[in-house]
Amino acid sequence: MSKPKHIPQNTLLYVDGVTKSFDGFKALNSLSLIMEPGEMRAIIGPNGAGKTTMMDVITGKLRPDEGIVMFEQDIDLTQHDEAEIANLGIGRKFQKPSVIENLTVFENLELALSGGRGVFQSLLHKLSNQSFGRIEEVLELIRLQDKRSWLAGSLSHGQKQWLEIGMLIMQEPRLLLIDEPAAGMTDEETALTAELFKQLAQDHSLVVVEHDMDFVKALDCPVTVLHEGSVLAQGTLEQVQQNQQVIEVYLGR
Repeated sequence: MSKPKHIPQNTLLYVDGVTKSFDGFKALNSLSLIMEPGEMRAIIGPNGAGKTTMMDVITGKLRPDEGIVMFEQDIDLTQHDEAEIANLGIGRKFQKPSVIENLTVFENLELALSGGRGVFQSLLHKLSNQSFGRIEEVLELIRLQDKRSWLAGSLSHGQKQWLEIGMLIMQEPRLLLIDEPAAGMTDEETALTAELFKQLAQDHSLVVVEHDMDFVKALDCPVTVLHEGSVLAQGTLEQVQQNQQVIEVYLGR
């Protein structure tokens, strides 16, 4: 991989000229993106635009064919695997929640806090006051403090999404990549999730891939439109909605 000549100061994530092909199809085509600390960015675009492949490359699930992917200015993410990248402070939430349904909400968060220990060791391990306090903070943040003793399997779809986001937050990532969080949520859950993300953006950087334009509007953050593996447009939601190319390839469908 080529190294960048110069990365702008105060850059958390620097993606430049990234290309990834599958059997001759360019899922990413010279993709470039810069994220600053504390920034929230919505990523939109038609199916096949490269949104998931972009997240796969950032998190180490895929290696790019060419291009630069740097974290915190001096960490070359293309030289690390998924587990190492997670430990560096990049958390990823997939579209389908992956909570442990036969554990309580509290136990799921406790498990996420524990790092390398297994389920049984984690649940037998006595929590320090500091760790207990941290779980309480996250329960309040994700609005599940009154459901701490509920089995995760009994939560609504939206509440499971919140719990999984809470599990990521327990690991204190600097950057969160979140895939279609509003899918399958009620209107009330969608509105609460937008508020949650705004709160998270005070301490973390967020990349949110989403199709729900009402949800993107509620996030009130910069929007990047992907098309055929590269950036088609960037700006506010209002600006990209008025972009003629964006209307033709995505919004007009």
